[in-house]
Amino acid sequence: MAVLEYREVTKLYGGVAALDGVDLTIEPGRIVGLLGPNGCGKSTFLKLACGLLAPTAGEIEICGGRPGQPATHAQVSFLPERMAVPVWMTAAQLVDFYQDFYGDFRRDVALQMLSDLHIDPALRVREMSKGTREKVQLILAMSRAALLYLLDEPIGGVDPATRDYILSTIIANYNPEASVIVSTHLIADVEKLLDEVVFLQNGQVILHDEVDHLRESRGMSVDALFREVFKC
Repeated sequence: MAVLEYREVTKLYGGVAALDGVDLTIEPGRIVGLLGPNGCGKSTFLKLACGLLAPTAGEIEICGGRPGQPATHAQVSFLPERMAVPVWMTAAQLVDFYQDFYGDFRRDVALQMLSDLHIDPALRVREMSKGTREKVQLILAMSRAALLYLLDEPIGGVDPATRDYILSTIIANYNPEASVIVSTHLIADVEKLLDEVVFLQNGQVILHDEVDHLRESRGMSVDALFREVFKC
């Protein structure tokens, strides 16, 4: 069974299509790059998948169920682009909160990643730098044993010295039977982890292929292909 399936999905904002007739199937065990220029519909795509938005037309299924329902909500771990946790909490309190809220939360994994990234569990969110906040949010999202991880710009504010750890250790922590969809502009950094890529343009899927096949058939990296397809 597919982890995520879009069937002719359209999302309108005031008559303007953020997504326009999207058909897409993501199978289990895949790491997928959701790529495209600003305003192409990437964030809308992710919010629809986690049930924060409802499609104007079409159908979406998460492991055979509808987004936003209790069963599917429990299977999806969403990392929004903007901070979405109480700023008065400490990192330790956030771990407690997630453990209480999500039955699949792996506390030991979260605490180990906080330690590896030298984040003080007693530090409050309001006292954290932007990069540290993003690290904490990503730790919380990846510490769940979900079936679908939706990551919106997970390394956008993280310093280059920390990216290798985040990409190799945190994203590698996901349930191997699950799938990860990563929306990012830092293609060169994440390309080595990707199994598939989806190019979005003007709310439509213009390319969906396996990374290895793209490299063989096009003779270039995903980053180089992206620059060619979307050049100004």
